[in-house]
Amino acid sequence: MTFISRRDLLKRAAIVGVAPVARPFQDRDDGGAESPALHEPAFALQPAPARAREPLETLTAGEMDILDAVVARLIPTDANGPGATEARAAHYIDRALGGALASSRPAYTSGLAALDRYARSSRGAAFTQLSATDQNSVLIDVETGAATGFTGSSAAFFALLLNHTHQGTFGDPYYGGNANFVGWDLISYPGVRTMVTAADQQQLEKHALKPNHKSAYETDMFTKATARLEDESLPRLDAHDSDAKAEV
Repeated sequence: MTFISRRDLLKRAAIVGVAPVARPFQDRDDGGAESPALHEPAFALQPAPARAREPLETLTAGEMDILDAVVARLIPTDANGPGATEARAAHYIDRALGGALASSRPAYTSGLAALDRYARSSRGAAFTQLSATDQNSVLIDVETGAATGFTGSSAAFFALLLNHTHQGTFGDPYYGGNANFVGWDLISYPGVRTMVTAADQQQLEKHALKPNHKSAYETDMFTKATARLEDESLPRLDAHDSDAKAEV
């Protein structure tokens, strides 16, 4: 099987935006050659400091434990910088499942349970208790459709998870993910600008434009509340309850 490394994703994202990559990331050595099998990443020896969990909005505590572990493998923290965990991609998903992604809630209920059952039956432990290597192995089985016990195709659930993890890592922070703009920093996205000077354009072409670390909705032009008030046919929701479809 050919693995796509995190480095390759960042290269692609910088060119064409965030595109789905249908398999977990794999670290590569300095020579750039892809390893023939998954290995324990170096960062596993120095995990990110534990942080208090925010109140959940949609998922159960057990479901969030599994989801946290999954997104941490899809976009892992490594020498390149923070990953989906630091971006709070799982928080984005939990929040969005109560809004714009509500139709996916049943898929998460059955899919996360099936993923954990498969981990226990095939690897002898709950998914959250497996090593990074075994977690990757389980996710590869899910991605390829080899995992059993799912309603429908396990590959379809993997694609859903990966898409939503991308949204939560690289989307506008307004929607609950991309905390502290770590996703945009990873792909060197300088942020939304309503006006670009000639000097800004030159810096952008040199990949040296300093990020402004602003949400699109911090500008008057993209204020979602204002946009809703202009259309009386839309319900007037507050920012927390507004749709959570990720935008960059």
